[in-house]
Amino acid sequence: MTQPTDIRRVRGRRPRLLDLYCKQGGAARGYADAGFDVTGVDKDPQPRYPFKFVQADAIAFVLGHGTEFDFIHASPPCQHDTDCQRIQGNDHPDLIAPTRAALETTGRPWVIENVGGAAPKLNDPVMLCGPMFALETYRHRFFETGGGFHLEQPDHPPHLVPQAKMGRPVPPGHYGQFVGNFSGVPLARRVMGVPWMSRDGIRECIPPAYAEWIGHAFLTAAPLLEMEAAA
Repeated sequence: MTQPTDIRRVRGRRPRLLDLYCKQGGAARGYADAGFDVTGVDKDPQPRYPFKFVQADAIAFVLGHGTEFDFIHASPPCQHDTDCQRIQGNDHPDLIAPTRAALETTGRPWVIENVGGAAPKLNDPVMLCGPMFALETYRHRFFETGGGFHLEQPDHPPHLVPQAKMGRPVPPGHYGQFVGNFSGVPLARRVMGVPWMSRDGIRECIPPAYAEWIGHAFLTAAPLLEMEAAA
C-alpha cells in the first residue's frame, strides 16, 4: 500500500536521503553537499563509503525502511546493460523494474540512475553529462524520477573535446572515460571529484556534482510536494 508523501521540515534537522546500491558513495557525497543526512545501503561491505552505511539487500531495505527517509536515490547494478558486459557474455541481474516497484510502495520522492544502455527501460529519464557541471569527462547517466518528483532536462553542451579510448591513458587535450580497467586513478579522482575512491569505485560511480544538482532540485521542489501531499 502506498504511503502519503510527507516531507515536513523539523528545525535543525537535515532531510534524510536513502542511497540504495551505494557502492563507494559518489551520489552520497553530492547529496551531502546539497544538505542531506545520507544513509547508504549495499549488499557488499563498503569500507570507503563516507557516511552511515548499512549492509543489506537494497530492495528488502527500502520495503522495510523506505518511509523513514525524505528522498531515495537508487543506482541498480548497471553491468546488465553495459556494452563491455554484453561483449564478454557475463550474466548480471536486471534490477531496474524490481527496484522501481519497491520504491513506488514507499510514497516517497525518488530517482533511479543508470547507464545509457538501460535508458529504454527508464520512464522519461533526464540525461546528465560532465560538461553540464564543468567536469572534464562526458559520462552520460540517466535518471528516472517518481513519487511526485520531476527533473527538467538541462541543456546538453556539444562534445567539442575528444575522448580517450576506453581503458587507455588520457592524452593531453582529451577527456577520460574512466570505465573498466582504466589507467590514471589520480586523474580520475580529480576530474570526478572523488578523492577517496579506488578504481573499482570510480568506474561505477556518478560524479557527486550530478547528485548535488538533483538534491538541490528536490529541496527547491519540496515545499510544493508538501502542499500537494496536504491537498
